[in-house]
Amino acid sequence: MANPFDPNRALQSSERIWESEIVPALSEYIRIPNKSPAYEPKWQAAMDRAVALIESWCSKQSIEGLRVEVVRLPERTPVIWMEIPGAGEETVLLYGHLDKQPEMSGWRAGLAPLEPVREGDKLYGRGGADDGYSSFASLAALRLLQEQRISRVRCVVLIEACEESGSTDLPAYIEHLASRIGTPSLVVCLDSGCGNYDQLWMTTSLRGIVTGNLRVEILTEGVHSGDASGVVPSSFRILRQLLSRVDDEQTGKLQIDALHVKVPEERLKQARLTAEALGDEVWNKFPFVAGARPAVSDKVEMILNRTWRPALSITGIEGLPPLGSAGNVLRPFTAVKISLRIPPRLNPAQATQLLKETLEKDPPYGARVVFDADKSATGWEAPPLASWLSSAVDRASRTCFGRPAMAFGEGGTIPFMGMLGEKFPQAQFLITGVLGPGSNAHGPNEFLHIPTGVKLTACVASVIADHFAR
Repeated sequence: MANPFDPNRALQSSERIWESEIVPALSEYIRIPNKSPAYEPKWQAAMDRAVALIESWCSKQSIEGLRVEVVRLPERTPVIWMEIPGAGEETVLLYGHLDKQPEMSGWRAGLAPLEPVREGDKLYGRGGADDGYSSFASLAALRLLQEQRISRVRCVVLIEACEESGSTDLPAYIEHLASRIGTPSLVVCLDSGCGNYDQLWMTTSLRGIVTGNLRVEILTEGVHSGDASGVVPSSFRILRQLLSRVDDEQTGKLQIDALHVKVPEERLKQARLTAEALGDEVWNKFPFVAGARPAVSDKVEMILNRTWRPALSITGIEGLPPLGSAGNVLRPFTAVKISLRIPPRLNPAQATQLLKETLEKDPPYGARVVFDADKSATGWEAPPLASWLSSAVDRASRTCFGRPAMAFGEGGTIPFMGMLGEKFPQAQFLITGVLGPGSNAHGPNEFLHIPTGVKLTACVASVIADHFAR
């Protein structure tokens, strides 16, 4: 059965919806400081504002049979649940989230995290691309199908408010809504990235994550550095020694063999094709200072390093005073926040235990060393791609972007994918998004590339139409 989807008509309609409806709503969303609970203990008021905004917009969509509901379990962040009846027995699940990362410093002049700014094709502001747009784009895609009277199956949309905190509340909602979700045959996730803004990118793997606080104590109080240095070891130096147990400071390679996995041959092939397609965009999308260079020179290795290999980052520090008030004192402790990205297929509980044992065993100088893990999430690898989905994704990219689709791994973590992969092993997955070069999710100057949002919305509609037509 042929898919009668008209991409040109869909693109025109998608652009109209984005410009007149989605961009204004997203601008209001950007103004709301709805940080994820991991970063804001008093998250409820701002989160409720964001939920109310999105619920209101979605409820007004003239989609036949649409039901919108805010579901709340005690002492958990809410979810927005939407259900749209369709033909046949199958279900498509569309997923996104509405919680945000912290504001972060370093926004350039004229920009601010909670102030939407439109500059040409870009809408700047925290959370627009990661991924406040997902609720709006999901329903817009279904509107495009309705406008063309194209058949589709039942669709459900699940928007959570805890993703940036590791989706810790989501398992309870998946269990609570299990009978209403059913058994999806296709999952569409709009919380991922794209290698460029010129074609549709399909995410085939995600890394997991382990985070926690490493604290090194050597004194009960600070002492004069002139008196104690050379006798009392610096807590910072001890910290350096401990971190060197985990990664090589010269190369960044993780020293713990059990944190590595064998990269599947298919993913190696995709990495080579991605490197060929992107060229220097693999690395020059990042805001290096003048004269700086990447950790490795081979582009395929860069891609594998950020998708299938473990990597350690230090994302926060305590115990150091600001430079302007740093006296000549040997400090009693140093503590850092560790963020360890782990490969797909690696058990995060095992990774957490390995990391803790490596850091805490045989502390230098008898210092008090404690690693407190605070969250972890499993990675994900896509199941074998059905031929219909491979064709549908490529057709959508060619007709809506004018170039073939690409598949690649992402370095970030979407805990929901691991959960769904285990719960629905027969489902097919379209994991994609608008986070491309320079969009800088989690950092300063985050932006959403609006034309990509327009085309991605039409692509999702096309794939859902092909899912029914298959």
